[in-house]
Amino acid sequence: MAQKKAHEVDAWLRRPDPSTPIVLLYGPDRGLVSERARYYATTTGVPLDDPFSMIKFDAADIEQQPGRLVDEARTIPMFSDRRLIWIRNAGPQKGLADAVKLLLAEPPREAIVLIEAGDLKKGAALRASVEAAFGGMALPCYADEGKSIDALIDEEMNKAGMKLTLEARQTLKRSLGGDRMASRGEIEKLVLYALGQASIGVEDVVASTGDAAALSVDELIDAVLDGRTADLDATYARLVSAGGQVFVVLSAATRQFQLLHLLRSSMAEGGQSAAAAVAAAKPPVFYSRRRIVEAALQRWDPEALARILGRLQAAVLLTRRRPDLAVPATRQILLAIALDGGQPRRQTN
Repeated sequence: MAQKKAHEVDAWLRRPDPSTPIVLLYGPDRGLVSERARYYATTTGVPLDDPFSMIKFDAADIEQQPGRLVDEARTIPMFSDRRLIWIRNAGPQKGLADAVKLLLAEPPREAIVLIEAGDLKKGAALRASVEAAFGGMALPCYADEGKSIDALIDEEMNKAGMKLTLEARQTLKRSLGGDRMASRGEIEKLVLYALGQASIGVEDVVASTGDAAALSVDELIDAVLDGRTADLDATYARLVSAGGQVFVVLSAATRQFQLLHLLRSSMAEGGQSAAAAVAAAKPPVFYSRRRIVEAALQRWDPEALARILGRLQAAVLLTRRRPDLAVPATRQILLAIALDGGQPRRQTN
């Protein structure tokens, strides 16, 4: 099978097989797909600034002119040994899949075809064709997690000659993981902010990636979803003492439970798993939060989530009518939700 597992992709890209002229990079992390595609393009030896040697297409162009890809791949290069044909935004287009399948049957000798695609499911025509062929290589690109996020941070820190404190690293990782380009951009922004320092502390991370109140609200909502009442209480007290507004907390909680309700309903209608629903969420859920959100989807059914939304709306109304009760009332509703979520759901016969 002409494919690699996610953890094998970087090693293959460092030493690509020259006998593989058709390379497909695909996955939900578009930033990582794009970054790896650019890296692979530089390893081909094709002059990327030469319009005669390198040509770019959008997948929609190939869909409208299916024969164009085959014609370009069979064209003899004039000023280099090989040509690079770079296709972006590939997906379920039938015309593109058919053209690639045709090329795979007789791989081009003087052209490299590089394809950037989105999250192609197993069995998708384009992915299946490349995986089954000797002349192709399918490389999956999934969102950074754990070791890969640490490796990305270390890469940028080493380039800058700087170090992170442990607390700063943990804080920074909370805002990374959904998209490789966005994650790299956040780290680069942090390095620029702390330019001239030998070490980066948590205060630098907070100042660079967002204010402390926003981070505290995120921690608070995660504690509610996870049923961690002690963490909830401590974070809420810290937020209030720092001057945080409770309406921001209630708004964030309402948005989170609206998303949960939407995802839980789609699970019930389409037979999706919690993991699949979270992976397809719009806006995307940061990878570092996915476990918590998946657990919340398994904990509450649509009816329970609807009741929680009703309680949050009632809390918002109360805090507007009685501002003097806003702080204790908000704490009470959040604790009640966390305690409810922390208990196993009753089984019905």
